Amino acid sequence: MSKIDIGKKAPPFTLEGTGGSWSLSDAAGSAVVVYFYPRDNTPGCTQEGADFASAHAQFKKAKSLIVGISADSLAAHEKFKQKLAFPFELLSDPDKKVCKLYDVIQEKSMYGKKFMGIERSTFLIDGKGVVRNIWRKVKVNGHAAAVLAAVKAL
Repeated sequence: MSKIDIGKKAPPFTLEGTGGSWSLSDAAGSAVVVYFYPRDNTPGCTQEGADFASAHAQFKKAKSLIVGISADSLAAHEKFKQKLAFPFELLSDPDKKVCKLYDVIQEKSMYGKKFMGIERSTFLIDGKGVVRNIWRKVKVNGHAAAVLAAVKAL
């Protein structure tokens, strides 16, 4: 059973990110979009980040923050963020503690090999810290627009 559910308080966390240490409590009063992605500089992850970046002004207008989380190092995140000019923070979860907390470590398969990895997932948390929407097994195309629509509906 998942540790995280719609209508329940989002598990608190603090991680190092491209803007320094960041805690979920830093977003209090604003909606926050927390998106988990497998790896920096891969086609799907690059596209997902670029889509969130293109819609960033609209998310900001809707009084919401965006943070991306993967297990990549802070140095890798810095390069990825700079290369693509992301206007939001990328948080590093090298020991996957937050990934496990949000139940995004799932069995995956690539070229017939099974392994445990980060399942592309997004969580919408309102200004009171309550989970309002969860997207799992995300398909990148159209995802940022769907999340923005959910943010606007809060």
